[in-house]
Amino acid sequence: MILSKSCVYAIRAALYVTANGKGSYVSIREIAEKLDIPFHFLTKILQTLTENNLMTSFRGAKGGVALARAEESISLIEIVKAIDGMDIFKECVLGLPNCGFDRPCPLHDEMVGVRDQIKQTFEQTTLGYLAKKTKDNNFRISALAISA
Repeated sequence: MILSKSCVYAIRAALYVTANGKGSYVSIREIAEKLDIPFHFLTKILQTLTENNLMTSFRGAKGGVALARAEESISLIEIVKAIDGMDIFKECVLGLPNCGFDRPCPLHDEMVGVRDQIKQTFEQTTLGYLAKKTKDNNFRISALAISA
């Protein structure tokens, strides 16, 4: 199970908004530039997050996106569900159809526990927690240097 590029970008963008929005709207262009994500690709991702009530958007000169709820109440699993869906926690890591206990792939037994662990981590981890952890430990969310 690997997150799609769209999902990784969605998590990074939501984390950027959490860390830099401070309750106000953050320009999509700013997010795209700071995180080195193609603007039009990011726009589509953020539109999906908005449609799933994880973000709100506002058009205009001071427009952009903001979190739709408190950062402590948005878990990573909600972003994953909105972008990739929940099937990623069931699909075969080798992409084989009908992989399961009856007809397993060579990695099936090893991956069942790993997928469950990842799902549980995503359920328990909020944007607020990650933003604090990122700030406290000077973690990065982009290959580019981000100046606040």
